Amino acid sequence: MAVALCAPTLAWLMGKPLLSMGILTGAISLVAMAWNMIYNAAFERVERARGWVRNTGLRVAHALGFEAGLILAIVPMAAWWLSISLWEAFLLDIGLLLFFLPYTYLYNLGYDRARAAYWRNRGYSGA
Repeated sequence: MAVALCAPTLAWLMGKPLLSMGILTGAISLVAMAWNMIYNAAFERVERARGWVRNTGLRVAHALGFEAGLILAIVPMAAWWLSISLWEAFLLDIGLLLFFLPYTYLYNLGYDRARAAYWRNRGYSGA
């Protein structure tokens, strides 16, 4: 859904071909999925080891950490693909971040609640 929303919007805003922006947003999506698996596995390992509780502050820190790591991967890729400076790619990524940061927070909140309900319905209280 994000690719379908972002590709035409970015193509229009940047004056780039839709196919080019579609490929870039698809690549960003793949990088984000891979980073999501890596980041969440590491975050949850630290969370368990330190006995953290997923309150609002920790959820915000989780979302910010995820997005910060994603910036490190996406900015150079976007700069190269679009033949723009790292600064311009960073500004582009900030625009995407403003869209995806609330999405990341809400997605993970929903996932955590669904997972807890799943395990609770099976009689397991440790999830």
